[in-house]
Amino acid sequence: MTNLRFIAVSLLAMAVAAACQTHQPLGQAKPDQRDSVKTAGPSPAQGEDISGMYSFLKDGEFLQINVDREGVSGYVSRWGDLESDRGSFLDQFFSKAAVQGREVTFTTKQIHGVWFEFKGRFDRGQAKSKSEDGYYVLRGTLTEFLTDSDKKTTSRSREVQFQLLAQPQDNEDEDKSSHQKPKKKS
Repeated sequence: MTNLRFIAVSLLAMAVAAACQTHQPLGQAKPDQRDSVKTAGPSPAQGEDISGMYSFLKDGEFLQINVDREGVSGYVSRWGDLESDRGSFLDQFFSKAAVQGREVTFTTKQIHGVWFEFKGRFDRGQAKSKSEDGYYVLRGTLTEFLTDSDKKTTSRSREVQFQLLAQPQDNEDEDKSSHQKPKKKS
């Protein structure tokens, strides 16, 4: 009977931990993760969790990166640029992705003949905490591929910088700071 309780409590703890890792910022709908790919690989630099929502090319567009024990997944949410999808918001999930040390790479799935490849690295930005924009910064080369109706593919590359967007503080962090004793003045 004790073993069954232990197993039940362990399963509950794992479920709570998994739910905490899939936290989404308020006001953001979570896309259907069945379309996302997790690519196994070494995790980021020791103690660095670069998971989160980053700025993308235009205002309102963003890049979501999720790093966990199973690998790396994510997607780009962007405005359509083509005549057929102009004004539509498109979610392009990663077909492959990796974070190895400070190096970050991803390739999105193709939508309407367009897909992206990113090769770069992450560094700490100017922000003092994740509750401010720019705690992490991704810098590198973004290549946009376009396949036209004649099946001809063209590409253009550009140097980019994407900032981690401010994330709400976890309740756990708030609880720790609210229970600290005030510092004595010297």
